[in-house]
Formats: sequence, C-alpha cells, structure tokens
Amino acid sequence: MSDEISDETLLDLHRRMVRIRHFEETAGKMMEDGKIPGALHLYVGEEAVASGVMIHLSNEDQITSTHRGHGHLIAKGGEFDRMFAELFGRATGYCKGKGGSMHISNMDLGMLGANGIVGGGPPIAVGAAFSNKYRKTNNVACCFFGDGASNEGSFHEAANMASLYKLPVVFVCENNGYGEYTAQANHQAIVDVADRAPGYGMPGVVVDGMDTVAVYEAAGEAIARARAGDGPTLLECKTYRYFDHVGVRGMGLTYRTDEEVEEWKKKDPIDQFEARLAEQGVLSAEEAQAVHDEVMSEIDAAIQFAEESPYPEADSILEDVYA
Repeated sequence: MSDEISDETLLDLHRRMVRIRHFEETAGKMMEDGKIPGALHLYVGEEAVASGVMIHLSNEDQITSTHRGHGHLIAKGGEFDRMFAELFGRATGYCKGKGGSMHISNMDLGMLGANGIVGGGPPIAVGAAFSNKYRKTNNVACCFFGDGASNEGSFHEAANMASLYKLPVVFVCENNGYGEYTAQANHQAIVDVADRAPGYGMPGVVVDGMDTVAVYEAAGEAIARARAGDGPTLLECKTYRYFDHVGVRGMGLTYRTDEEVEEWKKKDPIDQFEARLAEQGVLSAEEAQAVHDEVMSEIDAAIQFAEESPYPEADSILEDVYA
C-alpha cells in the first residue's frame, strides 16, 4: 500500500466500499423476498472499482453507468433513502420512482444515469467530455462498462472519437469475466480488454479490481491525464461479481462453478483492505465493525423512509419524460 495515501483517504475508500456492500446485499434480499419490484443487478464483489475511481471525482465530474449501477451512485455520493425510494418506485426517489434500478440517476452528483442498454454509456460520456472541453471546464467524464460491452460498436465509436479529439474521458472496463452468462473466453479472443487501447491511440492499463488502492492509484493517473488535456485512458479493472447476473440466486444456470466463486471471495476487496488497514494501525477490527454498524443503521432508516413514501400520482405519468 502506498505510503503517500493519507489515513483520511484510506478510511474514505473503506467506508465507500462498506456502504456499497451493505446496500446491495440488503436490496438483493428484499428483491428475492418480493419486497422490491423488478430485477436488480448487484455490484457485490466489485466495490473496489467504483470506490477507487469515484474518490477522485467532484460533483461536477460526470459518470455514466450500467445496468449494475447502484455501486457507482453510492460511491459518487448517493443517499440511501432516495435510492431505496427509487427501487421501491416511490415519488421521493432520485427519479421520482420512474427510473428504478437500471435507470437511476442524479444530475446534481454528475451521475448521468445507469443504463439498461449494454454499451449505452460510452457515447454519453464522450458527449459530456466533449462539452467539458468545449466549455473549457476542468471536468472529466468517466464511463463504466463490462467486458461484454467492450464488444459493442458504441464503445469503439466512442473510443475513436475520444482519442481523435483528446477528450477528458476515462473508460473504466469492469471486467468481471462474464458477459451476462458467457465467459470472456467465449466472447472475445483477447485476455485483456486494455489491449484494444493502442488501436485508438490511448493508454491501456490493467489493474487488480479487487484492490481499491491499486484502482485508486491507476484511476488517479488516468483522471489527472484527462484533466491536463492529454486525452482518454482505457482502465481495465479485473474484478468479480459474487451473485448471479440478476439478483442473488439468479436463474439457476450452471455457467460457473461454486469453486470459482469461492476462490474469488478469498480476494474479497473489503476483507483484504480491512486486514491491511489493521496492520498499518489505521483501522482496528472494532473500528471497522463500528463502520459496518453505522451503515446498517443508515440503511434501516432509509428503508423506513422509502416504505413510508408515496407512490407517484397518476397525473404525473408524463412529467420528466422526454422523447
């Protein structure tokens, strides 16, 4: 772990990951119990990526997300009460109950939206980055996408344009090894998505996505490069999702083994990080548990807020809807 990272930053990274983990585990259980309508795509296991990237960004910096977007919004500063309200379809949610899980957003935080379309985020992020450069701001756009989305034409067109105009954007590939239920080796002939970066004239960086400090350092360099006007970077974070493509139990498809999941869990980003922080004297086991307890208390209050919130009125159905 770098000695140059302050204790304050380390504790911030830890709290962001813990907030994501407990929100997702709680929301996933509520979905499985039928208390949250629709499907949730959970981010459990990938917390180090969102936390390590988002800690470098301000509310004026933009992000685009995916169908697995709760972790991105939480790491960007999303509030539990408004997030649960959105998942419950209540009027007090971030999108007034109309966006739900896969389209949750908050413009005040620079969260331009989760996206149910695979590969839908990169062109939007490039548009935001073009605006940043045109208006001569110092802002950066970061887009998150998976290994499967890196095969989409939308990603390649966005990467080409970003490099051509040296736009302030960072492409963050969260490579969890699967495009839905298809292993990476069965949908692409390469091991590292970052190998595609030189073809567009940008750096390609591979990092351990289960190590939030590694992500923090690599993302910091890429974001600083973008702010300096040196153009985009493709940052590939090797990570893993513990739960199925959808929900906790998923659809019962046997596309990966229990042994594989357990091997990845041995690299758990929160467990590893807490052990390192304890060894450095930054955060004891008791102090770490206190953070977990605080987050769970916040979640309990947020669920109560969501359950007590009203549904949208029928006459508001056409409000905030654009075509």
